[in-house]
Amino acid sequence: MPTYAIGDIQGCFDQLQQLLERIEFDPGKDEIWFTGDLVNRGPKSLETVRFVKRLGKSAVTVLGNHDLHLMAVDAGVGKLNSGSDTLADILAAPDREELMLWLRGRPLIHHDAKRNAALLHAGLPPQWEISQAIRCAREVETTLRGPNYRDFLRQMYGNKPDRWHPDLQGWERLRFITNCFTRMRYCRPDGRIDLRAKGRPGTQPDGLLPWFELPDRKSRDTLILFGHWSTLGFHQTDNICALDTGCLWGGRLTTLCLDDSSVHAIPCPTWRNPG
Repeated sequence: MPTYAIGDIQGCFDQLQQLLERIEFDPGKDEIWFTGDLVNRGPKSLETVRFVKRLGKSAVTVLGNHDLHLMAVDAGVGKLNSGSDTLADILAAPDREELMLWLRGRPLIHHDAKRNAALLHAGLPPQWEISQAIRCAREVETTLRGPNYRDFLRQMYGNKPDRWHPDLQGWERLRFITNCFTRMRYCRPDGRIDLRAKGRPGTQPDGLLPWFELPDRKSRDTLILFGHWSTLGFHQTDNICALDTGCLWGGRLTTLCLDDSSVHAIPCPTWRNPG
């Protein structure tokens, strides 16, 4: 029963099918973990969400920033970007309500204690051990699944606060947690997160480090698999594995088998140019 982790799909449904065929994925006995951002900017977001939902217990997917953006637009508290968003097919689908309810039920982190591995979309602040990350994720997940989820989606946008403190409360606390799990790439040595720099390591402003390189990172003992950072590409170091290899931008779609550490990838035609 192999378990595979796969990078951001973002509506590139055809490439997902090709990769699953390449690894001979069998939903009857195999499991696949998705790093989030199932939707947006690619051509087939609706097909992608329907497919992953149908996989049932054979699939685990965490939430990414584009998934949350879809929720906000669906809830009437976010705006479509006419120049880049490709969410119209989901918003017009007859099963829209069912799909959105399912998506709101996805976690921000999936932790496999037997493998000592965690799946998430973007990153973790250095102050959090995995147990703390799980507790924080549950706070946001509970809110998303509750009656006030629209209020949360309205309040989740913003870059502040930028540093964890256990006394954070209310929307600020939930916003910080959400930004870590779905948007972060870089941190400052004092643990403040930076949400502006997006390029590959080596191009960032002085004083910023990839979140996983901070020497006092408390989650270092757990293998963390994540996506979100297409300019980083496939990257293994410091007990992390980055899996977003830019399928949307004409890169590759990549999967890692957690059982034998084998890596499989397929080339992808350019759907959009970066920016």
